[in-house]
Amino acid sequence: MTQPLALYVHWPFCVTKCPYCDFNSHVRAGVDQARWRAALLADLTHEAAHTPNQRLTSIFFGGGTPSLMPPETVAAVIEAATAAWATSPDLEITLEANPSSVEAARFAGFASAGVNRVSLGLQALDDAALKLLGRPHDLAEGLAALAVAQRHFARTSFDLIHTRPGQTLAAWQAELARGLAFGTTHLSAYQLTIEPGTRFHTLHARGLLALPHEDEAADMFEATGALCASAGLPLYEISNHAAPGHESRHNIAYWTYADYAGIGPGAHGRRNASATQRHRRPETWLAQVEATGQGIESQSPIQPETAADEALLMGLRLARGIDPAHFESRTGVSLDRAIDLPARARLTALGLLAPGHRLQATASGRLVLNRLIADLSTDLKLTAALPV
Repeated sequence: MTQPLALYVHWPFCVTKCPYCDFNSHVRAGVDQARWRAALLADLTHEAAHTPNQRLTSIFFGGGTPSLMPPETVAAVIEAATAAWATSPDLEITLEANPSSVEAARFAGFASAGVNRVSLGLQALDDAALKLLGRPHDLAEGLAALAVAQRHFARTSFDLIHTRPGQTLAAWQAELARGLAFGTTHLSAYQLTIEPGTRFHTLHARGLLALPHEDEAADMFEATGALCASAGLPLYEISNHAAPGHESRHNIAYWTYADYAGIGPGAHGRRNASATQRHRRPETWLAQVEATGQGIESQSPIQPETAADEALLMGLRLARGIDPAHFESRTGVSLDRAIDLPARARLTALGLLAPGHRLQATASGRLVLNRLIADLSTDLKLTAALPV
C-alpha cells in the first residue's frame, strides 16, 4: 500500500517585507525566472527519488509570495510532480496569493496550470489596519482580487489577522461578519503575535506598539469560533475554519503527521522517518541546487521520541484531536507512553481535555493550548514541524 505524500514548494520572494512576518521571505530587485524554475524542478526530482512509492495527495505553493511566480513556472512544477508520483484523484493544489491587481491578473493562468485552491492574504478589511500591517494592497484592491479568485477557483480561502493594536472585540466581530458574508468555504483567522526579528518586535520592545490584553485576545478567539460556526464554517484547527469537506487537505497532512516533502529555500520536510531542511538564503539554495541537484542544508533521522513530540504538538491543534492508533502508527510510540497520564487526568477534570479515547482539547483547552501541550508532554524537545 502506497503512503500518502504532501509536497510543499517555497517561493521566497515578496514585493515588501511585512513588519509582523518572520517567514523566510526576501525582497529582491529582480529574479531570473528561468534559473529558478530549473532549480525548483531539480530539487523536486531529488525528493521524488527518495519517495518513489508514495502517492501525492496535495501540492502547496507557499512563501513569500507565490503569486509572484509566472504561471508557466507553477505549471512546470505541477507537471513534474504529477509525472514523478502517483497522484490521488482529488489532488489538492493550493497557491498562496497576495491580493494585488497585478497578481490577480495571473489567476486565470494559475487555474489553467492546475491550481484548484487559492489562499488569499487579505489580512484585514480596513485600510488603516492594512497600512499598519504593511500590506501592499488597499481594501478595494483586496476585495477585487477576492472576486477574481472566486471566479477562477472552486475553493477559495482568505486570511484575517485579529488582536491588532487598538482593535476592540466589537470591531473584530463586525469585520469578521463582513468577511464571512463573502461566501468562501474556508477562512484562516490568526492572532497577531510579536515574532523575534521582525519590525513589530523592535517597536513592541520600545513600547511603541501595544496589543490588546490577553483577556481581549481570548474573547476575540472565542467570538471567532462562534461567528464562523454560525456561518457554517466550524473551527477544525486552532486558527482555521471551513465548511465540511473544504478543510485544507495539505495542512491536515502536517497536523496528522503524514509524510511531506519540501523544496525551495528554507523548506522543511518529514518523509521516510527523515527530517530535511533546505538552505534559507535564496542565493545559497540556488547555488547548491545548480551544483548538486538539491538544496538540502541538513538531513537527519527522526527518532521515535522526537516524532511523538512533534505529532503531539501538531495533532492537538486539530479540533478532532489525536487518534491513539494513528499516533502510534506514525511515530512508533504509544500515545499513553508519549504523554503524562496523571496530567491528562487532571486536565480532563479541569475541562481542558475531552473525556474519551481520543486526546482532544476542549474549547477551554484551546485557549491555553501551548501550556496544555507542555503539561502533557513527557519529554518536550520540539523542533520546527512546519515547513518554512
